[in-house]
Amino acid sequence: MFKTRLWTTISRTGVQGPVVSSPKIFTRNYTMSAVPTYTESWLSGPQSTQFYTRTYTPPSPPRALLVAIHGFAEHIGRYSHFHPLFLQYNIAVFALDQRGFGMTAQDRQGKKSKNSAYGKTSWKEQMDDIDWALTHARKAFSGIPIFLMGHSMGGGEVLGFVTQGVNSPHQTTVSSLAGVIATSPLITQTKPAPKLLRWVGGKASSFAPHTLIPATVVAHDLSRDPASNEAYLKDPLVKQSGSLRGLHDMLTHGEILLNAYYKEWPAALPVLLVHGTEDKVTSHIATQLFYDKITAHSKKLKLFEGGFHELQNEPERVKENLANEIVTFVEAQLTNHEVPVASNQRSKM
Repeated sequence: MFKTRLWTTISRTGVQGPVVSSPKIFTRNYTMSAVPTYTESWLSGPQSTQFYTRTYTPPSPPRALLVAIHGFAEHIGRYSHFHPLFLQYNIAVFALDQRGFGMTAQDRQGKKSKNSAYGKTSWKEQMDDIDWALTHARKAFSGIPIFLMGHSMGGGEVLGFVTQGVNSPHQTTVSSLAGVIATSPLITQTKPAPKLLRWVGGKASSFAPHTLIPATVVAHDLSRDPASNEAYLKDPLVKQSGSLRGLHDMLTHGEILLNAYYKEWPAALPVLLVHGTEDKVTSHIATQLFYDKITAHSKKLKLFEGGFHELQNEPERVKENLANEIVTFVEAQLTNHEVPVASNQRSKM
């Protein structure tokens, strides 16, 4: 538990030498109190999968765009209080419910793909989906820097996406990024699952990849906000399970980040890593190790002392401090970015 209500942070900064479809169906605009509109769209991505997306666009021409990748067993609706925080800085946000999660997998209004189902995903498909999302976003917001941002499982994915190596089919997209942001990334679990269980699950995933098994996330380990944790438990789009393939890939590739992928970090690609030191879901120590290992010319690690897993849901203005940390990182890169902002970058998504 916390001995004080005063939040402190620890910073470490290192400065060292697919087919894209136009958003033409199921588009609606929503106006939220005291903030500009966001657009809700269903877009066709890899394998003709229909993805549920939201785009938050500031009232003035955006200076940058965040492409946001959510975590395991959740969806972008859980960020409706967080993503709008960037609009006052003229930073737009494009977010999607990932393959196998949220509305993309569980919509009941006839908009999701027929072959989409909860948990039906894999690392390879996730990499292709991120490439598609970035390519689509770049066309919708041409001429402004794009940052790839992920939380938890999504944090591990974005780190994995940019460390596929120079022979990756996604290398062109990686080279176009202005920076990467990973909050509470799943590199390793705080309390890893038994190796025998992992081995059995890995073998089973080869012949029954989409079989669902229990994957409980303890709600009170997510944040110190009881209301947020209770909402998580009652959320109809959140399930306490995952597929054999999805879980195996998520945990395995997270560990490979520390053992091998880190060597492929593009030296010129800036990165911001953020983690709470009391995270009981993903290991902040693993994040520290990853930070130490990569050879990025511009890298920063921000540790929230006493922070739980979902910093975006923590009380005492922690989510605002998290947003400010991200904005500061983005603005630092914008000062070095030579791409001019077009006179009108409003998204049509």
